[in-house]
Amino acid sequence: MTSPNSVQVITFGCRLNTYESEVMKKLALEAGLENTIIINTCAVTAEAERQARQQIRKLKKENPTVKILVTGCSAQTNPDQYAIMSEVDRIIGNDLKMKSSGYQFDESFVERVIVNDIMSVKETATHLISGFEDKVRAFLQVQNGCDHRCTFCIIPYGRGPSRSTPLGELVTQVNSLLDNGYQEIVLTGVDLTAYGLDLPGKPTLGSLCKRLLKLAPSLQRLRLSSLDPVEIDEDLWDLIATEKRLMPHLHVSLQAGDDLILKRMKRRHLRQDAIDFCKLAKQFRPDVVFGVDLIAGFPTETDEMFENTLKIVKEADLTYLHVFPYSPRSGTPAAKMPQVAKAVIKERAHRLRQKGQEALEAYFKKCLHQEQTVLVESVSPLENGGFEVFGKTDSFSPIKIVTLKDVQKASLLKVSPTCFDEKNLKGEL
Repeated sequence: MTSPNSVQVITFGCRLNTYESEVMKKLALEAGLENTIIINTCAVTAEAERQARQQIRKLKKENPTVKILVTGCSAQTNPDQYAIMSEVDRIIGNDLKMKSSGYQFDESFVERVIVNDIMSVKETATHLISGFEDKVRAFLQVQNGCDHRCTFCIIPYGRGPSRSTPLGELVTQVNSLLDNGYQEIVLTGVDLTAYGLDLPGKPTLGSLCKRLLKLAPSLQRLRLSSLDPVEIDEDLWDLIATEKRLMPHLHVSLQAGDDLILKRMKRRHLRQDAIDFCKLAKQFRPDVVFGVDLIAGFPTETDEMFENTLKIVKEADLTYLHVFPYSPRSGTPAAKMPQVAKAVIKERAHRLRQKGQEALEAYFKKCLHQEQTVLVESVSPLENGGFEVFGKTDSFSPIKIVTLKDVQKASLLKVSPTCFDEKNLKGEL
């Protein structure tokens, strides 16, 4: 529910969407929107789109007078699916959602669908935001769009060409967030390792990180989102090896562990590239932990090919597995390839998630009785006294802590976990 004078933003999808949702809410309020819910959609999977449509119907049923505005990657790539929904009042594309003009509507919402050619967008809209609602870490958009064409991916058609935010604007944003008490900043982008290729002098992601850490000396915790394993520049390798303010959690855009599938995906790496990247990162930074995206049941994937993906979990020492059952995206080359049966896709996704759970629990065991630095995300009172604190370690492991102390949200704690469950480390303070 939303109050008559409020704007609510509901976010699906990636960390970049999280950043953009904060900007969108600010722009919508400045434009004078009232009694409006904005749905910031994701187009990565058909399931993400189904969830967005389901949420729209639910919200309208609960609050019939509210105006519903739909935007995001799904609205950009397939606005028709929302245009046929009577619950939706307005649909705007990904370029307009980051501009104040996108929220300057007349009272009748006459022009209902405004989705422009995203491929014509040449600049990344930069917005100074002071904070993130209910967040203790801030997401900073340094890059948007993608110039690559992986055969399964619709996102370049939702985000447009790769474009980067100049360093000076990012330094201003970082210092603003630090002034507002944020302990950790996460750099986000659609193709993060492509940062700078479109800027004068072609600065790299690594050089950006070095400059941010130098020009914002109070920044103590810098985290990176998804990386391509074959696009790590020398400055970034140097930071991985020497900079403790760079958090020891690297998320790799892997997608598969079989060479033929990777080629059919038109990825930029092979399985050995990913293994070598992880081994070198471990050599430089022994405490580093890896997360990966993996697609189960990509078209033409055989049992043997799938086994190669299962094996790479151990070979590359992967810990956090983000598993996607393959979902054909209309307009992509992979949608025209011979498809794997849905039941097989479901079973393979289940096996990958099981493998991921085993890897996670094996890592949790290594963490027991080892001191961890924890960024506190929430504090809840317990019925029998004391508090339950939830947060994440430097390696992004979730942890629950029972304590009698009055702990503050966004503070940093030193804790040695003593046990764990399926999802969390556990400890006492």
